[in-house]
Amino acid sequence: MHRITIVGGGAGGLELAVRLGKKLGRKKKALITLVDASRTHLWKPLLHQVAAGTLDSHADEREYFALARTNGFEFRLGRMDGLNRDKKEIYLEATIDENGEELLPRQALAYDTLVIALGSQTNDFGTKGARENCIMLDSLTAAERFHKKLINCCLRAQSQAQGAGEGRFTVTIIGGGATGVELAAELHMTTKILSSYGLVNFHPEKDLKIVIVDAAPRLLQMLPERLSYAVAKELRSIAIEVHTNEQVMEVSKEGVMMASGKFIPSGIVVWAAGIKAPDFLKEIDGLETNRINQLVVNRQLQSSRDPAVFALGDCCACPQGEGLPMVPPRAQSAHQQASMLAKSLVRMLQGKSLLEFSYKDHGSLVSLGNYSTVGSLMGAIASGSVFIEGTLAKWMYWSLHKHHQVAVNGLFHTWLSTWAETIDRVRNPRIKLH
Repeated sequence: MHRITIVGGGAGGLELAVRLGKKLGRKKKALITLVDASRTHLWKPLLHQVAAGTLDSHADEREYFALARTNGFEFRLGRMDGLNRDKKEIYLEATIDENGEELLPRQALAYDTLVIALGSQTNDFGTKGARENCIMLDSLTAAERFHKKLINCCLRAQSQAQGAGEGRFTVTIIGGGATGVELAAELHMTTKILSSYGLVNFHPEKDLKIVIVDAAPRLLQMLPERLSYAVAKELRSIAIEVHTNEQVMEVSKEGVMMASGKFIPSGIVVWAAGIKAPDFLKEIDGLETNRINQLVVNRQLQSSRDPAVFALGDCCACPQGEGLPMVPPRAQSAHQQASMLAKSLVRMLQGKSLLEFSYKDHGSLVSLGNYSTVGSLMGAIASGSVFIEGTLAKWMYWSLHKHHQVAVNGLFHTWLSTWAETIDRVRNPRIKLH
């Protein structure tokens, strides 16, 4: 059978594996293999909620092995670190368990068609001290580590005498994109709830300060101005400090130094500014990549130098057309590319031509926890954009997650899990306390 190997189980990679598994794998028309370094999948836009403690990751994680069994594909645990296009093999580094012992040896995995869907990671732009002193919020492990530090700092503040000082602990978020602003709002909501759980000496406004720093002239620079200003107004109304036009020069254990000379003493620093594809992809085995390691692909999502290698999602640089920018690195882009490529690869095995990808911008939504959700629906009317906020925007943000769950789990299982989530909200605390 034709071997289609998909590397990366994020939103795009997993959706592609599920679709191809149902169309080809179950019918024994192709062998579909998904490779990922983790055993479970969590929708990446939820990481800021895990970090703040407003989402229990274990309730939303999905087991790759179980998904593979029910959807007609195979799963291989491992982290890709090499490629041999002549032999048509990818290489997976040895997997080490939590005790430091080798769980799986280094492996070679053959393919006929390779799809790289590795997503992106945080880009610190070589800023001094960033890698050593920041939490890079691009993995479940990092989000859980941040949450533990946050809870510990709140408990520490509770044990201290009242009125010992204002702004005793500062969380600085570098990056005013969607991740940064959503995390800031979730953190504020978390600390308000914590103070109601018997932490009588902990006062969110006095004991915790939340700061957002961004080099751009406004928050959410890539989104419509009206959306940006609405978000900034909401954040300032809940006492979150916003510093725009401030370039970070160095991050130390004591805090964040800006090019302007301003210094923000910080207990926790989160880097949420900029993305890049994994470093090992840089010109891997002669494939063309750009300055942030993204694989250069054509409109069919084939790499520019090898028709047997495809890429989708944040790790690829896909053109929209002459005079237009590249397809933006968003979850909706990965979803659209996975949907198109699933149809395209089926056509390829039938001897038909590949489809061309056409990106449709359905707009942007930014959730500020329980405070607000604002967004912009693109192309909805002749003028090209409709601004929405409040309950409608919140419902649409929620529906994006459900849409991904339907693509992965099916309609019935998503319906069941939604009821389970509703019950859990009644049974469990509003935030995770450990």
